[in-house]
This record gives sequence, structure tokens and C-alpha cells, in this order.
Amino acid sequence: MAAALESAWQVLIANFTEFQLATVFTFLLHETVFFLSGLPSLLFERFGLFAKYKIQKKSNTSAYQNRCVLRLILYHVCVNLPVMIFSYPAFKFMGLRSSLPLPHWTVVVSQVLFYFILEDFVFYWGHRALHTKWLYKHVHSVHHEYATPFGLTSEYAHPAEILFLGFATVVGPALTGPHLFTLWLWMVLRVLETVEAHSGYHFPWSPSNFLPLYGGSDFHDYHHRVLYTKSGNYASTFVYMDWLFGTDKDYRKVKAIEEKEEGKKNM
Repeated sequence: MAAALESAWQVLIANFTEFQLATVFTFLLHETVFFLSGLPSLLFERFGLFAKYKIQKKSNTSAYQNRCVLRLILYHVCVNLPVMIFSYPAFKFMGLRSSLPLPHWTVVVSQVLFYFILEDFVFYWGHRALHTKWLYKHVHSVHHEYATPFGLTSEYAHPAEILFLGFATVVGPALTGPHLFTLWLWMVLRVLETVEAHSGYHFPWSPSNFLPLYGGSDFHDYHHRVLYTKSGNYASTFVYMDWLFGTDKDYRKVKAIEEKEEGKKNM
């Protein structure tokens, strides 16, 4: 497996410059993973598939879904891609490399885990700040235009928010100066996580049913469907930050009531 990865990586670095890989290829990888993972929940909602697993009974219209997709393409091309291009020198200065050998799997796993923990911490405080009156009204309200989220709404946001909360995603890699392979893996996993959290569906196989401390779709969907001053559940991936600072109390109360009512139905 390791030999095959290194062979494939050798082909990449032999045919493309590091700048091309770190910018254009990173952008294309992001777009591929994001849209392929985000489109299923859009289609489920549009065609009424898996309705029993849909968290909210409300659905977005096709026109509203299409509006989201078109604006995402605009934001990604006009904001995300330029940021990737202009931030390359900074990442290079901080130690980004693409040469062989690839880092050992223990290094990759430990760095990605560190990125998840640090990103969740930084995102929590940044997201909580975005729910103050002025920032919500002028910036974060764009993201909350979709009170019934689907996967692709995860990156639907004001350009200022893209830059503001994007810092949480890149601060870990900036500190460690990772190999480009590790950076790509981190990006893919982070995209899959946020798409799942915004999917609007909670399946029996959803990660939150198996991973301790993972928030997931049910945890974040609550954040979208209540008034912004009472939403809580600000963390991106895990639940412990909201638990530690008491910003999940309303969510816990609602879950307790739902579980109690479900218990009565099963009696």
C-alpha cells in the first residue's frame, strides 16, 4: 500500500510543480470531494428519498437548492481559489513540502488528529462570535439563510466568513508545516465531516452513532433550525466544547423531550 502510494506520488511530482499541486490540484480535489459528497443529500431532499431519516420535515425548493449551488461555484472560484494561490508562499515558508518520501502513517494520523482538535477549538470561538448581533446580521446570516440544511450548504457563507472561519481549518497545518499529502487528507476529511453535519439526515450508519464526542448532523441541524440567539452547538466536529461552556443546554433539553416521547410511543 505504501509503495503504491509513493509510486503514484512520484508520478504527480514528476509531472507537476509543487505550486500547481498545492493550488490548482488542491482546488480541484476540494471541488470533487465537496460536490460528490454533498449532492446526495440534495437529491434525497429533492426527490423525497429516505424521508424517515430526514431530521426536519421541511424541504428546500429546487430553485432554492439551485441558488445555493450557483453561488457556491461563484464563491469557490472567486474566493477559495485566489486564497489558495496567494497563501502558497506563506505555507511554503511554514514548511509545506511535497517531496518523497511520504510521511510515516503515525505522523499523518497524529497531525490530522491535532488539526481536528485545534480546528474545533478555534472554530467554536469564531462561530460563537459570529452569533453576536452585528456579526450575525452582516455576515453569518448568509449561512443561516438555509434553516433546513443539506450537504452543500456547509460552505454557503458570506465571503468574509469563508476567510474568518477558514483560519480555523488552516491554523493547524500552518503550525506544523505538513507534507502536501497530509494536507490533502486533512482537507478531504474536513470536507466530508462538514458535509455530513449539514446533510439534514441522520441515518443508522451516521458517524455520530459510533464515534464518541462526534456531533454530526443531528447536533448541527439543531443549530440551524432555532433562533440564532438560542442556537448553541457552535463547535464544528465534536460536542465537548459546547458541553464545557454550556452552549448545548437547550439542545440537550430538546433531545430529552424527544427521547421521552419516543419511549411513550414504543410502550
